[in-house]
Amino acid sequence: MADLKGAGGSGMLQILDYVPEGLLEAQVSDLYRLLGGPTLIHLPGGRAEPLFVSTLLHGNEDTSFYALQALLRRYQQRPLPRALSIFFGNVQAAEKGLRRFDDQPDYNRVWPGSETGGTAEHAMMARVTEEMEKRRVFASLDIHNNTGLNPHYACVNRIDHRYLHLATLFSRTVVYFTRPRGVQSIAFARLCPAVTVECGQPGQPHGVEHALEFMTACLRLSDIPVHPVAPHDLELFHTVAIVKVPERCNFSFDDCNTDLCLVPELDQLNFRELPTGTELARKAQGESACLEAWDEYGKNVGAHYFAYIDGRICTRRPVMPSMFTLNESVIRQDCLGYLMERYILTPAEP
Repeated sequence: MADLKGAGGSGMLQILDYVPEGLLEAQVSDLYRLLGGPTLIHLPGGRAEPLFVSTLLHGNEDTSFYALQALLRRYQQRPLPRALSIFFGNVQAAEKGLRRFDDQPDYNRVWPGSETGGTAEHAMMARVTEEMEKRRVFASLDIHNNTGLNPHYACVNRIDHRYLHLATLFSRTVVYFTRPRGVQSIAFARLCPAVTVECGQPGQPHGVEHALEFMTACLRLSDIPVHPVAPHDLELFHTVAIVKVPERCNFSFDDCNTDLCLVPELDQLNFRELPTGTELARKAQGESACLEAWDEYGKNVGAHYFAYIDGRICTRRPVMPSMFTLNESVIRQDCLGYLMERYILTPAEP
């Protein structure tokens, strides 16, 4: 066991080579009591290069934990096909069912390559990354839930057929993104094929089962193909902008007397190709632009995607949203959602 003092809210990163007693029976709210803080567990398997899985980078996204719990039960009496390393992230927030505490950084924005730095959490994620690089990590899976209505889909940060093959083991719907910086999958993409998977909303048994079968399939891989993914196996999108509500703007989904009144069914627009002129919100008279869209180069391109017509905020061009949410806390702590366009692989890619 090893500790990294000063990191992760509880004072340390714990590194173990066994499954702690009680973990296989625990609820997600028990993990802070059981583990004491962020924990990296290394388990042996038939193939030495480990599969890395991160869970609970956001404390209220519990599908990954329950899927891992089922996976460990499945192999409790037999060896894993491949070594497995599991990082338990914000277990302190998980105890309270929160994404994160207000005084914490987002655990999925502080990995190497982040635009911020200097916190104990940044140092902790650097330590986890270094640890897995030494172990010659085979592949990386970061498993999440989201708050809006979305299909199950996978994300990659590189246009590379190894990464796409890994992603399509989970879903034929794949999203390519390079922002936000500091996410786990971008940090690990320089080490191995890395994907993020989105398993719908928490509390859905289908999400747990889907994540379990995906992890099981990845553990059984002897290698990851390098040949092109068949076109019928892949529907690829590119995240072109992150949509945010500026701090200065008050917003609501039902009070149209506030600065910004978002359409109440906004999350029903996710993964739908919206035509030009689709209404997203209404703004108060005299209020300046209340929706920002930040592209992958860090530039506010809201004027490229949004038109202001008689107090309505509408799409200026065809676009497809993802992860639009009705959760006001998530909107403030992170973003309203993302805008995507279809990505067509050329014969020369990757």
